[in-house]
This record gives sequence, C-alpha cells and structure tokens, in this order.
Amino acid sequence: MKVHQFAFVQAVALACAVSIGMAGCDNSQAQAPRTSVGTEIDDSVVTARVKAALLSDPNVKSSDIKVETRKGKVQLSGFVGSQARIDNAIAVTRRVEGVKDVENAMSLKIGKATVGSTIDDSVVTAKVKSALLSDPGVKSSDISVVTRKGEVQLSGYVDNQGQINRAIDLARGVEGVRRVANEMSIKK
Repeated sequence: MKVHQFAFVQAVALACAVSIGMAGCDNSQAQAPRTSVGTEIDDSVVTARVKAALLSDPNVKSSDIKVETRKGKVQLSGFVGSQARIDNAIAVTRRVEGVKDVENAMSLKIGKATVGSTIDDSVVTAKVKSALLSDPGVKSSDISVVTRKGEVQLSGYVDNQGQINRAIDLARGVEGVRRVANEMSIKK
C-alpha cells in the first residue's frame, strides 16, 4: 500500500514540475499572464466550495449555475429562475472561504421550457461546444456554454479579445442559435 502511495506522490510531483516547466516555454505576446500551479489548485478548491455551497443553500439549490474561478475571482453564469435566486447565489458565493470577488454573469430564465425546447437546447449546446473545440484559435476548455430557448450564453475566462470575438462568431454560425450572450472575461 505504501509503495502505491509513494508512486502517486511521485506522479503528482512530476506532473507539477512539468506544468511549471511548460508555463515558462510559451513566449506568445497574445497570452494572458500565467498562473502558478498553486493558484490553479486554489481556484479549483474555491470553485468546488462555491458549487457545494450553492447546491446546499435552500434559497439557491441550483445546478444550473456555472462557476468559474480565476485568482480568487468567481464568475457565476447560467440561466436562473428569479432575481432573488441570483441575489442569493451572489451572497452565498461571497461567504465562501477563498472568494476575493464575485462577477455576476447570470441571466433570468424567461417563460417555461418545454421538454422539446430543452432537448433542442441540449443539441444546440453540443453543436456550439463542437464548433469551439474544432477551432484551434479558441481555448474551448476555458469557455462554458449554456443554452435556453435558443439563446446561447458563453462564459468563462479567456486569454484575449480575439478569442472572445472568435467564440461569438462560431456560436452565431451554429444552426438553432437565436442569440449569443457574451459573459466571457479576459484573464488578468
């Protein structure tokens, strides 16, 4: 058992060393400032804490809210049923340990969704994600996609304005997209 634990620790240490080494290899001027492995781990912990707090709070209880964290700044996005839930989600997030700031990128749901429109929205979301994945100029892993009644919301932290513009153009070109809401922010 101890041999497996030691091997695991070695693997994690190697992965961290490679990540740190790779961070210094990119000299691209268009890239946002890099974060350290420690900061990325801290942001992951904050994201997990916020998601848990939102799910456990009786005034929020929403799995529809996307949570992205960058250097302690938390971005909440997605479609929410009422302004009260938006306000509660922001308040709950601010109380989470490690949260330095909260950015509200949530939108209100308008009208009832039917089973058919929900399925259609899932297809549109998949098509938009596919379009983003297939474009080498867009870091699609940094972009969350949510669709409601044909309205696509793009959120997350990206490297530059060019990636934002390209992601919006790609989403607009997908069949079934009625509107694109940009909630993306540039990494600082």
